[in-house]
Amino acid sequence: MSAGGTAGSGLNNQGSTVNRLSAENVTLAYDQRVIAEQLSVEIPDNSFTVIVGPNACGKSTLLRALSRMLKPSEGRVLLDGQVIQSMPAKKVARTLGLLPQSSIAPDGITVGDLVGRGRYPHQGLLRQWSTEDERIVQESMRQTGVAELADRYVDELSGGQRQRVWIAMALAQQTPLLLLDEPTTYLDIQHQIDVLDLCAELHEEQGRTLVAVLHDLNHAARYATHLIALREGTVIAEGAPNDIVTAELVEEVFGLRCQVIDDPETGTPLVVPAARKARVTGGARVEKAAAADATAAS
Repeated sequence: MSAGGTAGSGLNNQGSTVNRLSAENVTLAYDQRVIAEQLSVEIPDNSFTVIVGPNACGKSTLLRALSRMLKPSEGRVLLDGQVIQSMPAKKVARTLGLLPQSSIAPDGITVGDLVGRGRYPHQGLLRQWSTEDERIVQESMRQTGVAELADRYVDELSGGQRQRVWIAMALAQQTPLLLLDEPTTYLDIQHQIDVLDLCAELHEEQGRTLVAVLHDLNHAARYATHLIALREGTVIAEGAPNDIVTAELVEEVFGLRCQVIDDPETGTPLVVPAARKARVTGGARVEKAAAADATAAS
């Protein structure tokens, strides 16, 4: 199914019957190293979609393809029914914002100036910086807790502070679709929850479609409305966390023995890894059974 709707800077079209962002049978590679083949995903409109999976399974690579940063060697990514690579960069930037996994700020730039760069896609020959742009920048800094840092140089900040500044810049872009690659990187537990709460607010109260890569499966299960579980460039399962997160899925995707219980705060799935002794004992039993099967077969 291709994406549909009307491009623009407004929020998602509630009446759309097809999704705005999708990948169709894409093969994703860096030079000759193939990460995923014939991969298809659709991002449900007005969802908070989270992509999870083990290291090097293709999570960030898929996000890069969805954001136009990586061109598929085969297949296509569609944004509002158009092949995203064929669209003007500024048009894409007014519709889709991206927080990459690692970003480097220009030397000597202040927090306020960096966040202000999020307004660049909305500037043009007939539209220069306005009081509305200033209001949006100030609000984005307030939402991410960096307003008091506005006059500080970005390269003076801690890793966690810089991460919140980059999130503020992405918010200032005010796109209906927002892609975030590991947005909680470098953040302590309090700021991780603050950022994920902010994402939930953008989704629930402002109607934005969010796509995030997260390493913490419990955070993903708590906050996502739609979960995509990847392994080796293949979608193993997708759907609402309550529908797909099971102990069997966690073992299949991550190779981790666990229990899945109800989160006492939210009722969402909570993954409790098996104790080390149980995992070691269980692994020994599996190896012993495999050896017995091999002996019987011979």
